[in-house]
Amino acid sequence: MGNHGSSLDDILSEDMHHWYNMFMKESPSGLMTLFELKAMLNLKGMTDNASSYVDQVFFTFDMDGDGYIDFVEYIAAISLMLKGEINQKLKWYFKLFDQDGNGKIDKDELETIFTAIQDITRNKNLDPEHIVTLIFEKCDVNGEGEMTLEEFIDRAKDHEDIMDLLKNLMDLTPILEIIIQGRPTIQN
Repeated sequence: MGNHGSSLDDILSEDMHHWYNMFMKESPSGLMTLFELKAMLNLKGMTDNASSYVDQVFFTFDMDGDGYIDFVEYIAAISLMLKGEINQKLKWYFKLFDQDGNGKIDKDELETIFTAIQDITRNKNLDPEHIVTLIFEKCDVNGEGEMTLEEFIDRAKDHEDIMDLLKNLMDLTPILEIIIQGRPTIQN
């Protein structure tokens, strides 16, 4: 597959034929199930939060809600996350964060997602509670303890530190590398 560096440009430079072959290798039916996604990412022994996060990612990528991710949804999701406009990315983040689907995100939903991301990426450098506090201090100006999509987008874009934090936390490069190369084996 060529050079497997961690650069997003390297990942995106792969031709569509290759991405299609990889997708079909993992999902020969052309439709990826949630079980197949978890198996492909080799996420055994996940915490309940991490498993719930993967479920939420799957259902967010399943744009037509049919219970499968087809190749078009797969490529659209990867393209959005890697090359999408900021408003598109923030809408996707919001949809991912809004676990109960009520059109608002609260502190518990955000903390659950950020904790799950840490469980999956195994990156424990930032405290999820601290991240959530920072986001709500800067974005929840009414102090209601929850934000609508409009509040989230408008306020997050006004704070470069929040945008950098979200960009780093929501970076799919490690996940794409797992898809491309497989999860590294942990040696004892």
